[in-house]
Amino acid sequence: MVNGLTFLKVLRMSYGGYRRNDSYGPKPVESGKEYDVQITEISRKGDGIARIQGFVIFVKNGKVGQNAKIRVVQVGNRFATAEIVDGSSAATPPSSPPASSEATSSETTTEQPTS
Repeated sequence: MVNGLTFLKVLRMSYGGYRRNDSYGPKPVESGKEYDVQITEISRKGDGIARIQGFVIFVKNGKVGQNAKIRVVQVGNRFATAEIVDGSSAATPPSSPPASSEATSSETTTEQPTS
C-alpha cells in the first residue's frame, strides 16, 4: 500500500491479453485434433478466424459465416493455425431463384404512360 492505494496485478482472462509473464496456461486446442467451429472474421492475410473458448485459430481458406470441421496444425502461445477438413459453404448466399415464366414470356405487355 502506497499513499493509501493498493496496487493490484490484473491479468485478462482471454488469450492474447495483457500478461507480464510468459506462462499462458493450458490451451483449449491440441495440435492434430479436429474441432467444429464457425468462422467469424477474416485476418489481414485472408485466413478465416475462429475461436474456441476465446483462443484464436487462424483457418486457411476459411470464409466468414462458414461452419467447418478443422484440424489444428500448430498451436502457439497466443493462437493456433488450422486447415479445413470438412466445411459447409454457409458463407455463400443462396443463388437467386430463376426468373418467373411470366416475366420471360413473349406475351408480356408493356403499359403506356398516360399523359
